[in-house]
Amino acid sequence: LLGVTECFILTAMAYDRYVAICNPLLYPLIMNSRLYLQLAVGCWTSGVPVHIGFTYWMFFLPFCGHKHLNHFFCDIPPVLALVCGDTFMIEMVLYLIAFIVVTIPFTLILGSYLKILLTIVKLPSASGRAKAFSTCSSHLMVVALFFGSGIVTYLRPKSSHSPRMDKFLSLFYTIVTPMFNPMIYCLRNKDVILALKKFLLKWIVL
Repeated sequence: LLGVTECFILTAMAYDRYVAICNPLLYPLIMNSRLYLQLAVGCWTSGVPVHIGFTYWMFFLPFCGHKHLNHFFCDIPPVLALVCGDTFMIEMVLYLIAFIVVTIPFTLILGSYLKILLTIVKLPSASGRAKAFSTCSSHLMVVALFFGSGIVTYLRPKSSHSPRMDKFLSLFYTIVTPMFNPMIYCLRNKDVILALKKFLLKWIVL
């Protein structure tokens, strides 16, 4: 549920940056408090029916043999590995949902940044281009980490899945990306960069 929410929030953030850079004069009109509320509610509630449906479906699947889940948390693919019966239908639904939740938002983000890049290139001043790139760089890093691991995890063919690789990739979108988010976004702040430089210099001197 939180993973789906993160996908939609990152897409909403990409749209926010698109409006800020490509339509700066209209930004206060387009990105008003009502739209912010609608985006927030939409991001947080969109994944609820999907995961309630998957959880309900799981109760009717036949499980036999060992009940040990070879994963860090109760995700759908590792649970399906324990099912004795035919899982073709639920796997197809999982691929479809993953395509909608991961691929479509990722494509929208890439489209937004393509428009942003074309706009930045046309800016007359070098400082304006640098500022625009700085605004987008932190978000792009988070998008690359989160969506990269998500796409590889959920859209790979079943034959190429391995429990060890699945566990490793799951660490990225559940722990590594959220852990690095504050650092990535804070590096745009001049005061934070200055404090970090002082801290590193102090340790180098010691």
